[in-house]
Amino acid sequence: MALSFCGNDLNNSYSVDKGVLNNGCFVDALNLVPHVFLLFITFPILFIGWGSQSSKVQIHHNTWLHFPGHNLRWILTFTLLFVHVCEIAEGIVSNAWMKSNHLHLFLPAFMGFIAATTSVVYYHNIETANFPKLLLALFIYWVLAFITKIIKLWKFAEEGLGVEHLRFCITALLVVLYGLLMAVEVNVIRVRKYVFFASPQRVKPPEDLQDLGVRFLQPFVNLLSKATYWWMNPLIIGAHKRPIELKKIGKLPIAMRALTNYLRLKDAYEEQRQNAEDLEKSPSIWRAMYRAFGRPILLSSTFRYMADLLGFAGPLCISGIVEHLVNKTEVVRMNKTEDLPFGVYFMSSTQLLQNTYVLAVLLFLALVLQRTFLQASYYVTIETGINLRGALLAMIYNKILRLSTSNMSMGEMTLGQINNLVAIETNQLMWFLFLCPNLWAMPVQIIMGVILLYYLLGFSALIGALVIVLLAPLQYLIATKLADTQKSTLDYSTDRLKKTTEILKGIKLLKLYAWENIFCDSVLETRGKELTSLRTFAFYTSMSIFMNAAIPIAAVLATFVTHAYISQSRLSPAEAFASLALFHILVTPLFLLSTVVRFAVKALVSVQKLGEFLQSEEIGDDSWRNGDMPVSLESYKKHPGARNRKQPLRYQMDNYEQPLRRQLRPTETEDVAVKVNNAYFTWGSNMSTLSDINIRIPTGQLTMIVGQVGCGKSSLLLAMLGEMQTHSGKVYWSKLPDSEMFPDYLSEYDSDFSHEERSKNRYSVAYAAQKSWLLNATVEDNITFGSPFNKQRYKAVIDACSLQPDIDLLPFGDQTEIGERGINLSGGQRQRICVARALYQNTNIVFLDDPFSALDIHLSDHLMQEGILKFLQDDKRTVVLVTHKLQYLIHADWIIAMKDGSVLREGTLKDIQTHDVELYEHWKTLMNRQDQELEKDTDIESQTTLERKTLRRAFYSREAKNQIDDEDEEEEEEEDEDDNMSTTTSRRSKIPWKVCWCYLSSGGFLLVFLMVTSKLAKHSVMVAIDYWLADWTSSAPNEPNSSFSLDANTTNYTQNETMRNDEHRSYVPVFIILCGAGIFLCLITSLSVEFLGLSAATNLHHNLLNKIIHAPLRFFDVTPLGQILNRFSADTNIIDQHIPPTLESLTRSTLLCLSAIGIITFVTPVFVAALVPLAVAFYFIQKYFRVASKDLQDLDDSTQLPLLCHFSETAEGLTTIRAFRHEARFKQRMLELTDTNNTAYLFLSAANRWLEVRTDYLGAVIVLTAAVAAICSYHGLSSGLVGLGLTYALTVTNYLNWVVRNLADLEVQMAAVKKVNSFLTTESENYEGSIDVSQVPEDWPQHGEIKIQDLCVRYDPMLKPVLKHVNAFINPGQKVGICGRTGSGKSSLSLAFFNMVDVFEGKIIIDGIDICKLPLQTLRSRLSIILQDPVLFSGSIRFNLDPERTCSDDRLWEALEIAQLKNMVKALPGGLDAVITEGGENFSVGQRQLFCLARAFVRKSSILIMDEATASIDMATENILQKVVMTAFADRTVVTIAHLVSSILEAEQVLVFSSGILVECDSAANLLAQEDSLFSVLVRTHK
Repeated sequence: MALSFCGNDLNNSYSVDKGVLNNGCFVDALNLVPHVFLLFITFPILFIGWGSQSSKVQIHHNTWLHFPGHNLRWILTFTLLFVHVCEIAEGIVSNAWMKSNHLHLFLPAFMGFIAATTSVVYYHNIETANFPKLLLALFIYWVLAFITKIIKLWKFAEEGLGVEHLRFCITALLVVLYGLLMAVEVNVIRVRKYVFFASPQRVKPPEDLQDLGVRFLQPFVNLLSKATYWWMNPLIIGAHKRPIELKKIGKLPIAMRALTNYLRLKDAYEEQRQNAEDLEKSPSIWRAMYRAFGRPILLSSTFRYMADLLGFAGPLCISGIVEHLVNKTEVVRMNKTEDLPFGVYFMSSTQLLQNTYVLAVLLFLALVLQRTFLQASYYVTIETGINLRGALLAMIYNKILRLSTSNMSMGEMTLGQINNLVAIETNQLMWFLFLCPNLWAMPVQIIMGVILLYYLLGFSALIGALVIVLLAPLQYLIATKLADTQKSTLDYSTDRLKKTTEILKGIKLLKLYAWENIFCDSVLETRGKELTSLRTFAFYTSMSIFMNAAIPIAAVLATFVTHAYISQSRLSPAEAFASLALFHILVTPLFLLSTVVRFAVKALVSVQKLGEFLQSEEIGDDSWRNGDMPVSLESYKKHPGARNRKQPLRYQMDNYEQPLRRQLRPTETEDVAVKVNNAYFTWGSNMSTLSDINIRIPTGQLTMIVGQVGCGKSSLLLAMLGEMQTHSGKVYWSKLPDSEMFPDYLSEYDSDFSHEERSKNRYSVAYAAQKSWLLNATVEDNITFGSPFNKQRYKAVIDACSLQPDIDLLPFGDQTEIGERGINLSGGQRQRICVARALYQNTNIVFLDDPFSALDIHLSDHLMQEGILKFLQDDKRTVVLVTHKLQYLIHADWIIAMKDGSVLREGTLKDIQTHDVELYEHWKTLMNRQDQELEKDTDIESQTTLERKTLRRAFYSREAKNQIDDEDEEEEEEEDEDDNMSTTTSRRSKIPWKVCWCYLSSGGFLLVFLMVTSKLAKHSVMVAIDYWLADWTSSAPNEPNSSFSLDANTTNYTQNETMRNDEHRSYVPVFIILCGAGIFLCLITSLSVEFLGLSAATNLHHNLLNKIIHAPLRFFDVTPLGQILNRFSADTNIIDQHIPPTLESLTRSTLLCLSAIGIITFVTPVFVAALVPLAVAFYFIQKYFRVASKDLQDLDDSTQLPLLCHFSETAEGLTTIRAFRHEARFKQRMLELTDTNNTAYLFLSAANRWLEVRTDYLGAVIVLTAAVAAICSYHGLSSGLVGLGLTYALTVTNYLNWVVRNLADLEVQMAAVKKVNSFLTTESENYEGSIDVSQVPEDWPQHGEIKIQDLCVRYDPMLKPVLKHVNAFINPGQKVGICGRTGSGKSSLSLAFFNMVDVFEGKIIIDGIDICKLPLQTLRSRLSIILQDPVLFSGSIRFNLDPERTCSDDRLWEALEIAQLKNMVKALPGGLDAVITEGGENFSVGQRQLFCLARAFVRKSSILIMDEATASIDMATENILQKVVMTAFADRTVVTIAHLVSSILEAEQVLVFSSGILVECDSAANLLAQEDSLFSVLVRTHK
């Protein structure tokens, strides 16, 4: 059949006798003109202009902007494309009715489609280059197209065609669309004036885009890119080559920053406060949230509704396709065309919809649109949720900075509560926002679904719906139960972690005493409880999964069985599969509804908590700090140098003559920095804490505040800083000269903040609180605290606080991170850093609150002389010092003595000496006592040296470990640094199969087998159910004769009908059996997966604990404690709770997709051809996504921690931050941290959308190919199978993205298994020994004779020996001292006695047995040791002395008596059962050491080793120890390792070591007699 444009069935096709425009074909040809015009004009411009440019460089986004009407234009163009598709379809279908082909029916429409596509590409390129002049071409095109379509419409109307004809409607629609597009174009000209106007308007892109740091482009890209997340491609594909870092994701756009959103929320919140009639009523957070974020939520809900309604197109199209395939009407070509208008056929819209191909295309478009809308809805809610969280965090933070101190200290607001608000409540609200469109979308979806089902199946549909509705509350119940179980699990795991931490901290002691198994059992006991709770958790989870899978089966069963028995009509395949698809749609909202309701309830609670917090008491207003001061400013005129804050004062001072030292007595005229008049202060609750305070702090002098403990000295400082509530009276601060007014760090942040800031005249005060407070930052940052760095000044401060030796010990000097997440410093070191911070700040006033409390005497003196008297006084800074050390009073210029919350005396020391002799004498006696202590203090090694020693020990072991540190991390780094790019890529995108296998095998093979078989069986049964349904519905369809045989013989017909109904019902029993089997298998699979996970978790934890507890001591030296604890906390938690559901979801969605593809291939084998390209596309999408998702997930996790830490840090250091006036800087930091975390989270959710849009489109393509394949090859198929294939194709779209998401999640979670596994390979100590326990005498070692023969010891085969060829002999009962300089191998010898180190040559023989041959348990349980650091465990005193429960009470009391603790323990409630808190914190260090002595005595062993046991105790305790060793241990061999030589001067034998070699061995007296012996040198140097 020949092709011709106008068709050749009429001989007058080309005649124009009746007028040119009356020839329909000519009008259609005319319609081609504009399209061709556009293509001719735009192609050259696109190819020449942009082809050359884009090949060189991608247009950078700093030129992007949107012309007016941007979104409207995209929407109209998309609508236009859709109408063109309808027009093409209508043309092709109409053409099929004609005798010969009429190309003019669809060719112009096809060209229109291409032109519309070109127009939008062209427009996009013009827009991104910001070159509006070229839009003229589009304007001309819209005008021409509009005119030609108007002509066509007018001709149709003339011929009397109307709305009932589809082509008329389409043409009318096109006229409207072209008109609107023309209007949009005119609007651009109106606004931008790029043509027809003299002065075109210059427009700059949005400021976000000019800032190249902004990489989150979602708000700025065009509509298509917004919908498909096309702009994410470079990021996600680039992740393959190198990991995504924070730099790569850049900053947030301004509209999404926490500050912007905070201001929006705050305005909405404050507005209610102003408009409220009832002042008592607190503003509602809900309303504020709605005012600030309501619009995006409404937009998202709109998208959601559109998506849900489009979702119903799927089942309807399937029903249409199946139905029309069955009753396919053959198209009869028309012979008579003369009497048709324009000689062509016009069809109605219903006729078009009967064409199965059209339906297939419609189904495809509906799916694409539905998925696009759904993802858009998700994205909008997530973005809003993130914005809300940012705003809430900023609101909470601002509130924290204004919280009244009493609130914090009186415990109304604990740190825990604040942390919960930040970590939990804000996230609850964010999640609620994510889910809230569901709240109103789901009911609509359910109602629509039920109506459609009723329309398809009648009454029986309601039965099925009823099943679903009745089972929904059960799901809600399960969900609440799950939440409760999770809580109890959490409690147990916290408990288990506490015990584990204790074990790891005291591991050395446990090993030396051979107690590791006792403690291991106690952890396992707690773990047992935790596992019971986890078992319940697993059970409820599997029930929830089961319900989700079983409800649709039950509903389908109920519906179809009811339908078979009630309904008169037969069930057609079209109805059956449409309703099946509808049931699938219905289940999701019902399942989710319970979750959403639960989140809504949680959100209500969260908002209530937040409301209470925002209403809690704030610190008083600072107006009273304003300087209506009766104080002169003379002193500033004296020292103009005090003005310039930028440079440290002390270096400017040299330019002026040094003013003479002032007389000590401040006269009335002289300047006062702070003055308090008859003030009464309180901490909240109306009790006045400080009463009748009248004091003055003289400027530029040293004021000391003294008094007994608890008399209100610290409170006085805080009262002056405005932290306390003022009942009456005033605090005056002297006014500043103008240059001092504005601290330099007040950034432009929060404009409403800096204005009020400037009105308050109390300037920043450098304040060092009593309880030291450090930031999580480097030492340097802690000291400079936001001030500019000045090297000289910094050095001077460090020296004044004698911090240099401590800094030298830190691994990275002053760049080492300290604070909560950094390195633990001792109390004294922390305090000195805080004092250094106060000294370094350039403020005129310095408040030091008892800076000497944690320092020993040498450091205090040094700090007083160098820091306070020299450094601060040289600067002429006003210093207020609270102290207990009265010997410093002589340095004070002004003294304030306090007693019971009021001022006892005020004046100089001279004043007090003359006026209050009694007080002065009292002070004198106290001073003498302090001096005596001072002398005694110099005898023993100072506390500081000790602190430094512990610090050095901590790092000594770290140094060695640095080589082995974090092996996994280093391996990863090596991989990443691999030059060969491709290998890195393949490694990063590989799935860790080995780890997965290891996880499964630790779950037990039986369970794995059960899981695999039950999963496969379940999916086979599910397919069987649907296949049976297909067979059932397409069995013996209404035979052609049956419908016409009514008039022939009615009785015959009814008999036939009954027969057929019986046959029809014979399918029911099998259907019921299959459904029952399906439900049963659902139960089995859900249980087997959860319990497989549980079993794996049990085994992994058990093995991990055993491995670690029995690892050699060296392992703990080289592995940081935090790393081991992480395995027990975070990683165990992932293995316990997160892997099983992910695994379940992954296997389910994968099997669903596979079974669906299998069925489609079975129904239409042609499908395989299409499958190959689809599979390739899918492979690449998942490969890229998994890598990017993992990186973004890591970024999200790593940016969350600093944010939470910043909150808790601020809450702890409130007084310091407020005293320094650094609120603005801290807010700025909080906003930065929030934004960083939000950026990572936004990118992560955008990446998820990127994936889902792509997999959804793939799914839509699968549906399209399946439909087309089925229609093409229909002739040999039963209609039921077609329905089956299409229904399954529809489910694929839902599950494809879950396959990838779960795969990515599982990969991240398997890392936990990998880390745990890496610890399972550590070598255990060899507990066996070569001698059997039975061969060792019961009372060995009975004498305590020790022979050391040629002993060589090392810590690790890799390391050098620490003891070389040592030979010694110790007689039974001898008291032996071992000494030597640090690192000479003293302690290594003590470890060698317990076989804790590698003895690779020589041996130690105790009472005739070589200890290396003994089982470790036996050896270690027969010797005693007292360690340098006293270790106590939480539990009773009895448990600490005798965890094995082998001794009688008398024995324990005897031991306590020997250790001089009996009376103290008797006084405790419970005696031996009195509680010891974690780490023995409720006893002093000395008492703890004595407990350890008692513990060693309880074990009646004839050998006692004391490893520097006196290092950390005071003189008194040490004397007790020495006495006990001489009396109670008189008949035992005692080996003392001494760090103070003085403690072994009485020893019967002394071994002196030097770098691992035994140099001297003789009695102490003999060695002292030799002048040049190393021992006498040590004694002389007092080492």
